[in-house]
Amino acid sequence: MQLAIATGVTALVTAFFLAPLSDELDDRAMDRALAIAQTTAARPALARQLGSATGPSADGPVQHQAERIRKSTGAGYVVVMDTEGIRWSHPERHRVGEHVSTDPGAVLAGHEVRHIDEGTLGRSARGKVPLRDEEGHLVGAVSVGIAYDGVQDRLLGAVPELLAYAGGALAVGALAAVLVSRRLQRQTHDLAFSDISALLDEREAMLHGIREGVVALDADGRIRLINDEAQRLLELRPDDTGRPLAEALGPGRTADVLCGEVTGSDLLTVRGGRVLVANRMPTGDGGAVATLRDRTELELLGRELDGSRGLIDALRAQDHEHANRMHILLGLLELGQHDEAVEYLSAAVGVHRATAEQIAERVGDPLLAALLVGKATVAAERGVTLHTTPATRLPDRLIDPRELATVLGNLVDNAVDAAAGSAAARVSVELHPQDGEDGGGSRDGESGRGTGIVLRVADSGPGVPDGQRDLVFAEGWSTKEPPAHRRRGLGLALVRRLAERHGGTAHVGEAALGGAEFTVVLPQALHPDAATAAAPAAAAASRHAETGTA
Repeated sequence: MQLAIATGVTALVTAFFLAPLSDELDDRAMDRALAIAQTTAARPALARQLGSATGPSADGPVQHQAERIRKSTGAGYVVVMDTEGIRWSHPERHRVGEHVSTDPGAVLAGHEVRHIDEGTLGRSARGKVPLRDEEGHLVGAVSVGIAYDGVQDRLLGAVPELLAYAGGALAVGALAAVLVSRRLQRQTHDLAFSDISALLDEREAMLHGIREGVVALDADGRIRLINDEAQRLLELRPDDTGRPLAEALGPGRTADVLCGEVTGSDLLTVRGGRVLVANRMPTGDGGAVATLRDRTELELLGRELDGSRGLIDALRAQDHEHANRMHILLGLLELGQHDEAVEYLSAAVGVHRATAEQIAERVGDPLLAALLVGKATVAAERGVTLHTTPATRLPDRLIDPRELATVLGNLVDNAVDAAAGSAAARVSVELHPQDGEDGGGSRDGESGRGTGIVLRVADSGPGVPDGQRDLVFAEGWSTKEPPAHRRRGLGLALVRRLAERHGGTAHVGEAALGGAEFTVVLPQALHPDAATAAAPAAAAASRHAETGTA
């Protein structure tokens, strides 16, 4: 291909050079013919001889003078004609006295003419000049022609030299093409263009078709390639290609893992509420290829499995408790102690009803209320008392109740695990609009108009030591043994990431109950007019009380 290009360019340049050269030689030949004609017509004797002679003659003085000029100048012909267009001279003597072969109208009208034309002597460059006597009267014309064969000979004479230069340039181009071709073959492992194109198509189809994220980085840490799945998982755009990955992702563990600051295999990280497993492989040019797998659904399924197992255990315990209660009730009835049976049954049902009604009155959103009622039941089976504080007043117009449920569920699960087994095991939950915090408003949020929510979960467990309070939100950190189906250390990391995504914060401190107290602030969790809806929320919660109790 390179040789063909070099040859084509050389031929094209040569043709571009020859085309104006031919035109230039034509112009020079016509100018020469015109100059000879002008010189010939300037001779006064020629006009006198043309006027004094009795007629054209092959042996006349006009013929002799014209032939002498032709031979001395090298012209193809010198023809002198009268005003009728009759030749008075011609290189072929028998043509003297004949009419000229081309139209003499322009020159006999007094105009000088130069052109390339066909005549009795073939193709020639011609110059025609009017012939005037001493008084300026037009008595004829002089036509001089230079044979075009002479022009072609000069053109052909220049071709060999031009081809020599073109051949030298072509040889240099061919040598360069061979050297470049050999280097390309080494770099492409001697693959043909069609093979490279096929490999590229296959790579693009594979990268954009697989369900794993792939990010290729160069030696400077810039994004060289990113497939569709990686764009989705990392929340990047196609135009981020070429940017440093650390700049595109921003500071955080995800950037540290993908840029190689944190080493290891199957590293866990959280990005935009997603749990990711990352691996990084260096390449020979100093760059790296990172792969990402989305474990969010697996983590959610694992948590649901843990929840299902906990619920099964709770149901199993409730089954035994229910059987014991039925036996006690049956015994009381058989003994005829009906009043004691009614009192016992009312006390057993009232505890659960009171807890559900308390939660439903203070938490207006049905999703969160149902979550807390379920968590309270499971906690009770583990010997942990879960209650909401009197300061809890949550409106029922949340922007994203599902994400708040994720945060609350993770914190409550961790609190119940920490409190279980402690003396007087308790977990307290507090939810209220943010105006009660640092804003000078009331804690119940009824006088505020903010859009934020403050969530606190405290437990009576062993707490978190001061030196580890910044580590509890790191991916992979946990004090508990991991279950068989998934890893620990993701719940609190997901809580902080969700809080930060909403512009909020999450931190841990010491609780009044003796354990840990987790506080999450979400500044944009309520609709603008929802912070004042605590009273309507309580009314709405009352409507769900019976459902929550059931």
